[in-house]
Amino acid sequence: MSYLSNADIEQRLGSKALIQLADDDGDNVADVGVVDEARLGAEREVDSYLARRYAVPVDLNAHPELADLLATFTLDLATFRLRARRPPVPDAATNMRQHAVQWLERIANGTIDLPALTELPSSDLRGLRTGWNSEARLLSRDELSGH
Repeated sequence: MSYLSNADIEQRLGSKALIQLADDDGDNVADVGVVDEARLGAEREVDSYLARRYAVPVDLNAHPELADLLATFTLDLATFRLRARRPPVPDAATNMRQHAVQWLERIANGTIDLPALTELPSSDLRGLRTGWNSEARLLSRDELSGH
């Protein structure tokens, strides 16, 4: 499930800016693959934070109240990704990305919650956990000193 479409990105940036940022073959048309890459990368970035607490992708059919919110922050990330392809990146785009990442970090850390009307399914992902289990040492450091 997508949080936004390529048309949403075009609406945010405008057709002319989108062409400038995503026309790699010089045909005066934004390359769909370039826009897809920015959009999908932004969506996965959003999910990477949300997955610390919630099942992802968030089901927007079950939680339509979250659609605009997730689209806004995903757009901030996607447009930054496109602008970063053609530096310099405007300060406003950088600030919007930083704000989006800070918001996502607060969600991931549990400082704030997604404002869903009903409970969201929680994530089974808790990251990799490592550890070791071993028997007691046969010889101590002192017993090995001098050998």
